[in-house]
Amino acid sequence: MIGQTAEYALRAMAYLASKSEEPQTAQTIARDTELPSGYVIRVMQLLRKGGLITAQRGPNGGFLLARSTERIRLLDIFEAVQPIRRIDKCPLGKPSHLQLCPLHRRLDQAIAGVQKAFADTTLAELVEEMEDNERRCQFPSPATD
Repeated sequence: MIGQTAEYALRAMAYLASKSEEPQTAQTIARDTELPSGYVIRVMQLLRKGGLITAQRGPNGGFLLARSTERIRLLDIFEAVQPIRRIDKCPLGKPSHLQLCPLHRRLDQAIAGVQKAFADTTLAELVEEMEDNERRCQFPSPATD
């Protein structure tokens, strides 16, 4: 249901959010998020076209978020790179299926739930949870004598 492009976009956007005001190159994003650099460039182009990031040229250039993390929903990221497709007609193309059959109706309800969860979550919330998780998972430094 969630494709690789969308996952990569989420990882890249979370990374940019954690770097705040510092432009990040595609190479840096790829290295630090462990994503293929060629794919990162493609994802960043889609995110830029979707109005979620900006690109700065020059020696200190790179990518920045186009707006605050509080104003970017996870659904916005999906819509920019790999829109979530709802089932609004019979996938089999049967003209006799004027309404969705029980199977496709249930599938669409599940997709709607996922879509709502992403619409209700901002990038700020995701990054905050990730940072909380990082703090909880860090081990104390070993004592030195």
